[in-house]
Amino acid sequence: MSLEPNLIAASVTEDMYPLGIRLLKSIKDLRIPVIMGGVFATFAPNICLANEEVDMVCIGEGESLLSELCERIENKRSYSDLKNLWIKTSTGLVKNPLRPPENFSLNPLPDIEIFEESRLYRPMQGKVWKMLPVETHRGCPYQCAYCNSPSQQKYYMSECNSSFFRKKTFEAIRKELLFYKEKIKAEAFYFWADTFMAYTDKEFAQFQEIYQDIKLPFWCQSRPEEIQEERIRKLMDIGCFRMGLGVEHGNENFRKKILNRKNTNSMIVENMKILNKCGMPFSVNNIIGFPTETRKLAMDTIELNRLIDSDNANAYSFSPFHGTPLRKMSEELGYCDKDLIARSVTKPTMLDMPNFPPEQIEGLRRCFVLYIKMPKEYWKQIEKAEQLTPEGDKIWQQLKDECASKYMNF
Repeated sequence: MSLEPNLIAASVTEDMYPLGIRLLKSIKDLRIPVIMGGVFATFAPNICLANEEVDMVCIGEGESLLSELCERIENKRSYSDLKNLWIKTSTGLVKNPLRPPENFSLNPLPDIEIFEESRLYRPMQGKVWKMLPVETHRGCPYQCAYCNSPSQQKYYMSECNSSFFRKKTFEAIRKELLFYKEKIKAEAFYFWADTFMAYTDKEFAQFQEIYQDIKLPFWCQSRPEEIQEERIRKLMDIGCFRMGLGVEHGNENFRKKILNRKNTNSMIVENMKILNKCGMPFSVNNIIGFPTETRKLAMDTIELNRLIDSDNANAYSFSPFHGTPLRKMSEELGYCDKDLIARSVTKPTMLDMPNFPPEQIEGLRRCFVLYIKMPKEYWKQIEKAEQLTPEGDKIWQQLKDECASKYMNF
């Protein structure tokens, strides 16, 4: 191995954790110290440390910890006392406390040039762009039960009496945007924020001011309740060419009780009309297979999406990620084992619910767009296409082709 590193750092989400372990196993004979971090390591540190390939984990954020850890290793000093670090020692596991949230506005500009240039390209709106991510917010002010943000907020408040949700300074954002535009030759940006519109009016005006000099297209995501016509038009004026919005479920009571989202269907529909009025292309994200959900409840999500004139709608399967309130609920109801490692939301469900079995969830999920875009006289045929059988597959393919040619507005 030509690099001969003193440390290997692996940041993992839960769905990428198995791949990370496989890669680490391939080099375990080199006996290089390994630290694992990321949201999965934060909420499942014991699972990570159960692997002989992992020597320590970073709980919470890692910028300051990694800097201090590398300095200690370089100077051959003990690092067993560093906050945010859980470490295996000869006498057992050392669990250091959480440090306060990072001032991520002070982070240095990323060394993008270490990546292959092809990694920087992504398709959107029928074009492939050299498109760079920019972090504007860290955390989320909302408390959705399928997300780990509520647990992040609770963790930092209980351990540090500090809010995990923060916003990057506009000077730091401007510096990063100019770096990407002038040095990396970016063609577009996507703003890395759970809800980009979580700005006050004053902050929004500041963003608008700094971006007027950038003059590059960008994508962002938000929530239906944050849509305001004046803001949408201002975003379009400075380059926003697409938005993603999470609706997640179409039943108001279920959404409020299980997902902890208290908005109404009428508000969602009316605010989405603002996007249509302004001419803003947008996609709607939905989830099927929440704990205690039924097919009947999932059909409410379809009915709501039929009232929204989006140019794209997605349906993902619920995945019980560690650190989310609904993970705990799923375990308590016996829908998943406590040792289950959740996988990507684009994969079939991992919950075993008698009221909504996996094959029913997956069948409805693959037919989701057909139900939304095609007239209701097709619904009996679409229901047959939900069956995960050769006959169902054939009907699904035929309907999918017809839907694409007749009812999709590409």
